[in-house]
Amino acid sequence: MSLTLTDLPQQSRAWARLMGACLLVLVLAFALLAPLVFPADPLRQSLGQILAAPDAASPLGYDHLGRSLTARLASALRLSLAIAAAAVLSGAILGVAAGVLAAWRGGWLDRALSLIADAFLALPGLLLVLIVSAIVPVTAFAFWIGLTLVLWIEFFRLTRATVSRLLAAPAIEASLLLGFGPIHVFRRHLWPELAPMLLTLGAFGAATAVMMIAALGFVSVGVRPPRPELGLMMVEMLPYYREAPMALLVPVAATFLTLLGLNLVAGGRRA
Repeated sequence: MSLTLTDLPQQSRAWARLMGACLLVLVLAFALLAPLVFPADPLRQSLGQILAAPDAASPLGYDHLGRSLTARLASALRLSLAIAAAAVLSGAILGVAAGVLAAWRGGWLDRALSLIADAFLALPGLLLVLIVSAIVPVTAFAFWIGLTLVLWIEFFRLTRATVSRLLAAPAIEASLLLGFGPIHVFRRHLWPELAPMLLTLGAFGAATAVMMIAALGFVSVGVRPPRPELGLMMVEMLPYYREAPMALLVPVAATFLTLLGLNLVAGGRRA
C-alpha cells in the first residue's frame, strides 16, 4: 500500500511518540526496579570504593565518596519525576479550571485571571521557584509549589483560548439551549477537544520541570546534599571527570534521555 505525502508526517509523529514512550518506560523501569535488583543505600559512604569501577552491586560504579551511583541515580530520577508529575497535575487542574471559568464567564473575571497570569508570566520561571524555595523550608514541597505556579499559566492560556472558540460552536449553543449544565457541556464538548492538547502540554511541562530541578541543583541552590538529585550529581562529579568520566556521564545521560523521551512524546502528538 503506497503512502501519500500527508501520511508521512503522521507516521513520523507516531514513531517519535513511540520512541519517546519507550525511553520513558526504560527510565521509569530503572528508577523503580533498580532498588529491588541492586539494593543499596544511596547515602551510604564507603572510603574503600571511592571512584571504584562498576561491579555486581553497582553496575554504574561509585562516586567520590564511595556511594553507589546506581542507587543514587535511581533515587534522583524518582525525585525529579515525582515532583514533575505532581507539578504538571496540579498546574493542569488549576490552569484548566481557571481557563474554563475565564472563557465561560468573561467580563471582569476574565480580565482579572488574565492579569494574574500575565503577572506570573513576567517573572522568570527559575526565579519564581527560587522565591518559593526561600519561603518554604521543605525543598521537594517548595519545588512542587513553585513549578505549579510556573506551569499553570500555559494550561490557563491554552484552555481559555480553546474554550472561547468552542463556546460559539452550534453544538454547544444547542446543548445550552436544551438546558444542559456546564458539567455536561465540559465533558461532552470541551474535554474531547482539550485533552490531546493538554497531554502535549503536560509532556512539555514535565520536561520543563525536570530541567528546572536539574538546573537549580547544578548551581547548588536546589536539593541539598547528601540527597541525590540529577543536577547535584553532575556538580559533585564534575571535578573528577578525568579520573572517572563515566561517573559524570551517568547523570548527564539520564537527564538527556528523560528530556528526550518527554519531548518526543509531546512533539509526536498533533496539537
